[in-house]
Amino acid sequence: MRIIIELPTWLGDSVMATPAIENIVNYYSDPKITIIGSNASIELLNNHPKVIKTIVIDKRYLSLFKMARNLSEFDVFFSFRNSIRSTLLKFFINSIDKFQFNKKKYHNAHLVEKYNNFINSCLGVSSSPNGLKLRLNSNDWKTIDFFRTFEGEKYIESTKPILGINPGAQYGSAKRWNSKKFAIVASELSSKFDILIFGGPKEKAITKEIEYYLKDNNVTNYYNLGGRTTVKELMGYITQLSLFITGDSGPMHIAASFQVPTIAIFGPTDDKESSQWMNNKSLIVKKNLSCQPCMKRTCPLNHHNCMELIEVGDILNAADVF
Repeated sequence: MRIIIELPTWLGDSVMATPAIENIVNYYSDPKITIIGSNASIELLNNHPKVIKTIVIDKRYLSLFKMARNLSEFDVFFSFRNSIRSTLLKFFINSIDKFQFNKKKYHNAHLVEKYNNFINSCLGVSSSPNGLKLRLNSNDWKTIDFFRTFEGEKYIESTKPILGINPGAQYGSAKRWNSKKFAIVASELSSKFDILIFGGPKEKAITKEIEYYLKDNNVTNYYNLGGRTTVKELMGYITQLSLFITGDSGPMHIAASFQVPTIAIFGPTDDKESSQWMNNKSLIVKKNLSCQPCMKRTCPLNHHNCMELIEVGDILNAADVF
């Protein structure tokens, strides 16, 4: 069975689509899967044993047409995206059956359930979603003495558990908790944990702010990984954490897949739809304001209180639970 799957746009959404993808794999006998998506989403899922080909999507319409027409025929096409570009891809692709996710059809459910219900409707089945499913091979990343040598830097091997902090969020500034508060939390917990600072290529400035604060406060047992990891390396480092403090983000969902104890800070987004799926070691910190969830990339009221009112003490109290 020749199957082509267009992955969701965001890294975290791609993680949350994995139970639905397993639903597809379990339905068909001997599926041979081609996946289309961003570099990040493909790297996230290209270890799947049923994936035989990966294609990084080109957002230009003409390139999309050429790419689709150069592909061989498929038996079925699934798209987890709800966009005009994906509708065009569905039209261009040479496939016997074609299905596209329509977010307007699915309400009041976690995104994992929405994606799985979409596949259920395509296949005419009624399966329930299982846990998130990511695969990491031993050669995908390398451990080091608290963790790796970067550009000549070297840390002494430590026996402390490792705390990860993830201050960024690709979606927009409204999802980000104050970077100085992140730094204070890391500093306060540095006697108990070694610290890993996570962040994507566009979040280097944020992770540097935290690093400068730690240096100024004589904290030395940290590594700033901001902009320095592949997706596979990100996954690998997250598996080594004893505690992860993060906003609603792709790394948060990766942590859920590997059952990492997590404090998830929620502001404008809806934790009923995008909290960690099936991670019993997860704790949500939020303020439950009347304006939440607004689902906006920036605060429409210009005060950002859903995040600003969360204090360092709230996170430290949550950390005491683990």
